[in-house]
Amino acid sequence: MKIAMMGSGGVGGYYGGRLAQAGHEVSFIARGAHGEAMRKNGLRVKSELGDTHLQPVRVFENPAQVGQVDLVVLAVKLWDTEKAAAALGPMIGPTTTAVSLQNGVDKDEILSRAVGGEHVIGGVTHIGVVVAEPGVIAHTGKLARVTLGELDGSRSKRLGKIVEALQGARVETILSEDIRRVTWEKFVFLTAVSGLTALTRKPIGEVRSQPATRALLHEALREAAAVARAEGAALPDDFADAQLQLVDSFPPAMLSSMAQDLLRGRPLELEWLSGAVVRRGERQGVPTPVHRAIYAGLILWAQLG
Repeated sequence: MKIAMMGSGGVGGYYGGRLAQAGHEVSFIARGAHGEAMRKNGLRVKSELGDTHLQPVRVFENPAQVGQVDLVVLAVKLWDTEKAAAALGPMIGPTTTAVSLQNGVDKDEILSRAVGGEHVIGGVTHIGVVVAEPGVIAHTGKLARVTLGELDGSRSKRLGKIVEALQGARVETILSEDIRRVTWEKFVFLTAVSGLTALTRKPIGEVRSQPATRALLHEALREAAAVARAEGAALPDDFADAQLQLVDSFPPAMLSSMAQDLLRGRPLELEWLSGAVVRRGERQGVPTPVHRAIYAGLILWAQLG
């Protein structure tokens, strides 16, 4: 397949690297020091699932240089979604499929407006991965899962081909008939954990161990789950309780990417995480006081960087 990774940071670099390693023609859209390092030295992936060094790699600054492809993967930070989605046009042909592996629940709507809903499928990934240094992707642990599905819940040939390509690249890939629910499940968990670790500037071990912050985390999970149900996602009544138990299984030193961005003086995905909970809660008539507090506590830092 001809594949373009729109965003070649942790997620885009890792999955693009695996697909290229499996023999697919992968084009990476990358700029700055990371893009320059990839052009000069190739792309290195360090992982417990196997290291790889790809050289040379196809690296471009402008999507227009790539041409039409079979699959576009959107993997930029959420604050770049509108701009990145608007730039995809030159890579979209009559049969091109586009999927976002970003966090958030606004991403598929933004992508559909930009390229046309007929091109878009839903996608969710669970992975711990960062750009360790320019040209080097570091994967923590062994979890690297992609869940894909048609937004209307149907099965399609294009979906099957993409699942087959990822599985052939030794990526755990699940085909879902309710990708919207899967997207909301991750979003509920992520907004709460990101919000509390960023707000406190503390790792999850300390957040979950202190009774006051644990209670706030639990309530943040409940609020987001209530918004998800109001939006039509079939989450069970005990979903927030189950997610809190999941939090208890995480390494104590785990710090969300938003908390890391805050500590490094980078822009935050706040508007698309707790901000989205608040906006959608207002629309659905669901109170979200904890996420309002998270939003208010971080908004002055959100655009720094």
